[in-house]
Amino acid sequence: MAKIKYGQLGTGHAHASKFQRYQESDLYEVVGIVEPNPEFRKKAIASGQYQNAKWITREELFNTPNLKIVGVETEVSELLTTAEICLNQGYHVHLDKPAGASLPHFKKLLDTAASKHLIIQLGYMYRYSPAFMMLDQFLKNGWLGDVFEIHTVMSKVVNDQSRIRLSEHQGGLMFELGCHLIDRVISILGKPEKVTPYLQHASKKHGDYLLDNTLSVLEYPNAIATVKSSGMEVDGFQRRHFVVCGTKGTFHIQPLDNPSVKFTLDAPRGKYKKGYQEIKFDGFTRYVKDLEDLASWIHGKTDPAYTYDHDYLVQKTILQASDMPID
Repeated sequence: MAKIKYGQLGTGHAHASKFQRYQESDLYEVVGIVEPNPEFRKKAIASGQYQNAKWITREELFNTPNLKIVGVETEVSELLTTAEICLNQGYHVHLDKPAGASLPHFKKLLDTAASKHLIIQLGYMYRYSPAFMMLDQFLKNGWLGDVFEIHTVMSKVVNDQSRIRLSEHQGGLMFELGCHLIDRVISILGKPEKVTPYLQHASKKHGDYLLDNTLSVLEYPNAIATVKSSGMEVDGFQRRHFVVCGTKGTFHIQPLDNPSVKFTLDAPRGKYKKGYQEIKFDGFTRYVKDLEDLASWIHGKTDPAYTYDHDYLVQKTILQASDMPID
């Protein structure tokens, strides 16, 4: 298959350095990256994560013959406006998370993409984690029984500079980090009947208003899911976890970013025995499988793994969990 021409708009997003994955991939031809903000561009170059990048203007990007997809990696406040421009130009979009602060605007983007038969791929980073893909298979096989509980945590220590940036978002750490977890909860349990946010500004010494100690409870007819995210937890990456409890077994992923799985079953299932056992995944690199799937969608070999309706429901739930407006 011919390589897919890819360009990126922005470096302001926390995950913008995934630009490297496109450069490393045999599936894509990277035509360049756009960053009109001189401070952001200087910082990006200094980071060493954009080596051999070709810095171009937006006009040069949009005038690239046979350009197929644009990665939108601006600051969160600019994601939707930038993505809308790309869709109207006729390009597929990789849109980083969360999908802005306006649900109606996001719905407009989804409707535009649907009408133009374009793809919007969201950048939730656990969609292609081998641990979560294993969990999905267990659930599909019915090996965990009826799910009645999900408990999940994603925290870290946020430095002073990042605290100021994140304070701009009403939902704080739930909006910034909890969104990844909510994406997975919705994939398992679907639409919640009720979402209750508990958002706290716990650390007063920093002189900001960041909601840095957050919890949201998602209620279902026969299940409860809790999502916790804070910006003050020492070595928080190591305690990031996602636990699914069912009537036939429990599946525990910890840590999330270098995933390891510990699960128990009430009886032997497939090649797995009854009781607790552990599996570790070595060498997992974020975004590699995402790019492979995206290429397959663009070439028309497979349908997108996530529907417009799913991504809309995820975003709506994120805003509810962040105590942000949905209308």
